[in-house]
Amino acid sequence: METETNTGGWQLNTQRRWLAESVELLSSMRFAISLLTLISIASVIGTVLKQGEPMTNYVNQFGPFWFALFGKLHLYNVYSAWWFMVIMGFLVISTSLCLIRNTPKMLRDMRSWRDNVREQSLRNFPHRCEWQESTSREVLVAQTIARIGHHGYRAKVVEKEGATLIAARKGTSNKWGYIFAHASIVIICIGGLLDSDLPIRVQKMLFDKTPFAGNGLIAEIPATHRLGAGNPSFRGNTMIPEGGASSTAIIPQQDGVLIQDLPFSIQLSRFIIEYYSTGMPKLFVSEVSVTDHETGKRFPATIKVNQPLIYRGIAIYQSSFEDGGSHLQVRAFPMRGSSEKAFELKGEVGGATPLDKRAGGDYTIEWSGFRPFNVENLAHQGQDVRAVNPAQGFNQRFSASLDRHLGSAAKMADVREFKNVGPSVQYKLRDRNGQAREYHNYMQPVEVDGAYVFLAGMRESPAEPFRFLRIPADDNDSVEEWMRLRAALMTPTMREQAAAAYARRALPDVRSGSHGLREQLQASALRGLTIFAGDGDSAGYLAVSQFLERIPAAEQEKAADIFMKILNGSLWDLWQLARQKDGLPAMPIDERHGRFLQLSANAYSDAFFYGSPVYLQLQGFEEVKASVFQITRSPGKNIVYLGCLLLTLGVFSMFYIRERRMWIWIRAAGEHQSHALMAMSTQRQTLDFEKEFAVLQTQLQQPPAS
Repeated sequence: METETNTGGWQLNTQRRWLAESVELLSSMRFAISLLTLISIASVIGTVLKQGEPMTNYVNQFGPFWFALFGKLHLYNVYSAWWFMVIMGFLVISTSLCLIRNTPKMLRDMRSWRDNVREQSLRNFPHRCEWQESTSREVLVAQTIARIGHHGYRAKVVEKEGATLIAARKGTSNKWGYIFAHASIVIICIGGLLDSDLPIRVQKMLFDKTPFAGNGLIAEIPATHRLGAGNPSFRGNTMIPEGGASSTAIIPQQDGVLIQDLPFSIQLSRFIIEYYSTGMPKLFVSEVSVTDHETGKRFPATIKVNQPLIYRGIAIYQSSFEDGGSHLQVRAFPMRGSSEKAFELKGEVGGATPLDKRAGGDYTIEWSGFRPFNVENLAHQGQDVRAVNPAQGFNQRFSASLDRHLGSAAKMADVREFKNVGPSVQYKLRDRNGQAREYHNYMQPVEVDGAYVFLAGMRESPAEPFRFLRIPADDNDSVEEWMRLRAALMTPTMREQAAAAYARRALPDVRSGSHGLREQLQASALRGLTIFAGDGDSAGYLAVSQFLERIPAAEQEKAADIFMKILNGSLWDLWQLARQKDGLPAMPIDERHGRFLQLSANAYSDAFFYGSPVYLQLQGFEEVKASVFQITRSPGKNIVYLGCLLLTLGVFSMFYIRERRMWIWIRAAGEHQSHALMAMSTQRQTLDFEKEFAVLQTQLQQPPAS
């Protein structure tokens, strides 16, 4: 029996010791500092790595391996990751235990006068002084209390051992700083947890809420993908076109979106935007009407940047603006084959338009964006010189030229000059296999390097910058002349006629029997045009460089010079024949049209990399604006504000309020004589304390005024 009792007692003591050690660890300073260090590291990751982006962006940025690894660590949503929540939870527990253990002690110490000292113990203080007074003990006590009270000290008088002890204190409220600072950490963490996606996670686990990853009307999305209007905390977005309304918000998730129902609907009556002189947006404002679903109450409101509408605990912020489904009219020019006949198309931003066989294939246009203005920096320092001598490192010069002509907009820009270059349209061209490229075409010609060109941007994925094809504008500020030349270059009979015309023009007077020289020149011109036109695998200057690589290196420079002279001359005749075919007069031979022909050749060469069967030129539009709102319910916001206030008060109290303690032992030293011993202490020895001690020492020893 005794053995069982002893064993049970040992187990109970072991459990108590284990619990005490666990509490000691959780409430220790080193544990709290370790947690704060982990939170700091997580915050750095959340700052450096942009949070909440679409998963495809991360795949393009990091690649499949690192994307999967970072995904398993939940680095794309650090502040809602389970391990971050665990760290925050332990920080709350640690700080709460620290408060529970230390707050009662501090409150007792704040109320304590520490009047259990003796005269001998006061003599061991480093800051002490003694003096004699020619007055009675009672008078000296009253005089001393008045003098230290003048310095803000509260005092308590205790009679002990035939003497009088005056215990005084000042600045004990600095301990509230410790309490406030630690309580603020708990309060801020609780407020942050309330404003996190923790309520959404709970609903996912308890009510089987799942993200929606498909397409369809919001009103038709099932309830399993929707969150009720009573959801305590959320942060979502909604886009409303002018004249449209919305009663939901979209909450992005890693594998889809959740639909957050609102207790009211928002209708966008008018969207107002103002611009600076440079064309940059200066102010955008949404005039809305809000209708309460329960009461039917309807009222107007204006939402501006940094001036949200707050209704029923939900804040509606003006986030940005988008296109709300503008109606577009475009003209499609074939970029393949020998056809130059353009045709008209219509589209709506956010919709799709099938591209029929007139474009040379089965494609779908997905209209993704429209801008009525574009403030771009398209200045360029110096001439954009294209290498035309294929003999000396033609491939290197070709690559450099390609970067200049089919490169990012940033490469074309001088950061000191901005211009509004007019409207532009953005779209994706998707083939039957689901592969898509994104295009960004400007409506009006833009002056680049002293010449007006139409910019047609292309990129393979959203992670890449746009690379721009430059189509030169003709005398009528259109692309028709370039399209005419492109179609003629792709027509074998036109190339043959142009080669013959060039040979006659280059050798107008040949003697009898010397027709073979003209025929050789004609054959060379035809070969040059055919090579430049391309065979499907390569075209333009790339095809020329591949042809010249087959010539011995010692003869490449001379061959390149001859080849380019013949090519440039035959391109001119090809252009004139194409105009003649369409009933147009020949172009005069001058510098301006020679420059146009050179830019046209460059554009044709670059068009091989454009990758589109058509060039879509914006002809007209009917703009529809849309406003993007961020809609949040954050009940923890006021709690966080309270925590910040307590943190400010706590830090101020700890750093600027100093606790000082004073003891004065007064005893009689004869008839009408008294002896005083004063000692002081503080938590931090500072120069201010030394100065205060010296002042009190001097004033307490002064004789009373007569």
